[in-house]
Amino acid sequence: MVQSLHRSIALSLCLAVCLSLYGFMERTADAARLKDLTSIAGVRDNQLIGYGLVVGLNGSGDGNNTGFSSQTLSTMLRSMGLTIDAAKIRARNAAVVMVTATLPPFARAGGQVDVVVSSMGDAKSLQGGTLLLTPLRAPNGQIYAVAQGPVSIGGFAAGGKSGSRVQQNHPTVGHIANGGLIEGEVGVQFNGREHLRMILNNPDFTTSIRLVDTINAQLGSDVARAIDSGTVEVRVPEAYRANVATFVASLENIEVTPDNVAKVVLDERTGTVVIGENVRISTVAIAHGNLSIEIKEEPQVSQPAPLSQGKTTVTPKSDVKVKEEGKQLILLSQAVTIRDLVRALNSIGVTPRDLVIIFQAIKAAGALQAKLEIM
Repeated sequence: MVQSLHRSIALSLCLAVCLSLYGFMERTADAARLKDLTSIAGVRDNQLIGYGLVVGLNGSGDGNNTGFSSQTLSTMLRSMGLTIDAAKIRARNAAVVMVTATLPPFARAGGQVDVVVSSMGDAKSLQGGTLLLTPLRAPNGQIYAVAQGPVSIGGFAAGGKSGSRVQQNHPTVGHIANGGLIEGEVGVQFNGREHLRMILNNPDFTTSIRLVDTINAQLGSDVARAIDSGTVEVRVPEAYRANVATFVASLENIEVTPDNVAKVVLDERTGTVVIGENVRISTVAIAHGNLSIEIKEEPQVSQPAPLSQGKTTVTPKSDVKVKEEGKQLILLSQAVTIRDLVRALNSIGVTPRDLVIIFQAIKAAGALQAKLEIM
């Protein structure tokens, strides 16, 4: 009897632990790290752009009708001490390009970044080309990096004299891994800050309040406060103000369950439908069917009788068929979860393209409790 009682108590404790673990897993299943939900104000990428020249092309460069290509080549040669009239330059082995790169935050002089090279003229391909030294500027006109190196296009293009052409990927856009050398630094004062502002990637009041509550629960009360739906201000403790990076590292791994707006995204071009978890519909009845009309034209030849001096005539014969797919009226009760909604729509055999029309009709009827976004 005592052993049976102990066994029952052990089973009860085991069941309680399992339920607690299941509840914990269920609560944290949708949690995301702070570093995936927000960014720090002032810590961002910077876009760079430059105008350059790719040489070494095997006759696939800019044609003679591209005036700025020959002008660019003439200007470059003049800077090297060789003067040539731009009108006399006929170089099919060069192409003018725009060079773009992204300067990451806290990038230091001597570091490297990837660059993208894009043709501006009528070049056929940048395969085998080399980008000459190109300054990369920010919108303020200051040079922050220089780019140079062999261009990799990851594709090819070939054509014959008859006009036939085979192409894979985009041969007029190339990539240079670590092709940009950082020369200038973007000054960002990080240490010594008393406050940090966290910018939510998807502004939402509920998410910002949850974020504030979680930070205050782990780091102490009144550390964080919500300014609006997209900004949370965090006070840096005095012990971390000389090394704010350590404090940010501790913030980044805090997990918060974000809240999302109920939304249905429709792409009419591809028939893609994405339904958010919180989408609900009111009770509504749906009947969906397809009406198809098929028309066939078959010419009928009429031959005259022998020696009747008649003429052979052709008379058209039309065969029209109308087919309407029978669909019964389905009553969709108010869905509790997205699983119920999908099951209800699948019960009437709809396709993704049918869903585009159905959701538009449900929204027009006022029964869709979600935002409808059409791409």
